[in-house]
Amino acid sequence: MSESAPPKASVLIVDDERDHAQVMCEALERQGHRCDVTYNLAEAEAKLKQKSYDVIVTDLVMDGKRDGLEVLKRAKTLIPPPQVILVSAHGDIPIAVEAMNAGAYGFIEKPLDLNHFRAQVNRAAERAFLLNQNQVLREQLIEQSGFEGIIGKSAGMQRILTTARQVAASDIAVLIMGESGTGKELIAKAIHYNSRRRKNRMVALNCAGLSESILEDELFGHVKGAFTGAQSDREGRFEHADGGTLFMDEIGDMPATMQAKLLRVLENGEVVRLGSNEPIEVDVRLISATNRKLDEMVAEKHFREDVFFRIKGVTLNLPPLRERREDIPLLIHYFLKEFAEKYHKEIEGIEPAAQHTLVSYSWPGNVRQLRTALENMVVLSPGKILGTESLPAEIQPGGGAEQISGMNNLVGISIEDAEKELIRNTLKMVDGNREQAAKILRIGERTLYRKIREYGL
Repeated sequence: MSESAPPKASVLIVDDERDHAQVMCEALERQGHRCDVTYNLAEAEAKLKQKSYDVIVTDLVMDGKRDGLEVLKRAKTLIPPPQVILVSAHGDIPIAVEAMNAGAYGFIEKPLDLNHFRAQVNRAAERAFLLNQNQVLREQLIEQSGFEGIIGKSAGMQRILTTARQVAASDIAVLIMGESGTGKELIAKAIHYNSRRRKNRMVALNCAGLSESILEDELFGHVKGAFTGAQSDREGRFEHADGGTLFMDEIGDMPATMQAKLLRVLENGEVVRLGSNEPIEVDVRLISATNRKLDEMVAEKHFREDVFFRIKGVTLNLPPLRERREDIPLLIHYFLKEFAEKYHKEIEGIEPAAQHTLVSYSWPGNVRQLRTALENMVVLSPGKILGTESLPAEIQPGGGAEQISGMNNLVGISIEDAEKELIRNTLKMVDGNREQAAKILRIGERTLYRKIREYGL
């Protein structure tokens, strides 16, 4: 899809004139939009309960009633709300004003000018995707400089972000590996929103804990009557992500039989819904993630080698937080600001000793655990400066095995070497800020300067 092409939208058409509804549907499908057609308010409400749409085109008057306004009201209750275009043969300006005040995107009179109609829908689709993208960015991307705002100035993260920037412009498959909580989905979203597919959806699916039957239905969808309870057709995640990106989290947990079915889609670009024999072409970029070591799983025959090589076009290995401690002060600063605003609290900063404890902790839950800890500290702190008393119990100094383990690294070396290592790590933690380092070490700045010269730091 070119940069100027309108995004492919999911469109619901509601019109009691069947021929007119089909004309609108065909006009939009020629441009690549996906359309469902209903002929009254009840059918429209049923469809809106089953799936989400980007745009709704609805006749204003159906069966003698202004049911189009009811469709509009129903649409405004959805999250995210679709863009609604009302169509009327009556040219009723007061109704048009009422519809626009109620949140309609546009108002078109019959008989339709198809070129104007398609242009209106395309603009509505652009707005729907723009609003969705902005919402995702507001929630997921952060304010610091970097690739889509991702915090990480450590050498390991900078290598990751450099590679992510390079692969974003292509359609190559990406495999993101790393422990839970390291930010794999955030990296995936950054790649998508910097790709040519950014105007279309990024659809996510976590494979962990899903049975084969549920996973197959989620990925490929089904047709009406495919199994007990299948009362209507349902598109799967591949179809829903058409033109965009599918993010498959914890792909290492996928059952072996499903791996074979996934391979067929990756090889021929077609999905077949459950209960159907008709293939459906899809254009999807795949980004996968796992906290498992897939190469070892392949060697042990627990993961298919052919699937492994299909999904690992480019592999990004996210480092755990304990291996990029120099990023922790930046993360602390960001999370404190985020939660202070969220909970309307005046938080001016964090005591050096508390920050030192946070940097020294091993963070088995990685960034996710750090974020939760900072949220708790902001919520529970009685003052404007967070101190060690605000730290969660498992992180309190001397309160757990994490601190004891850290001290074991100093056993068996001289006092001078231990002091040198302590000063080096503290300077690294505060990004070379000697004034802050002296406060953390509880020594004078002149003493610190002398020891830096003495130890050649």
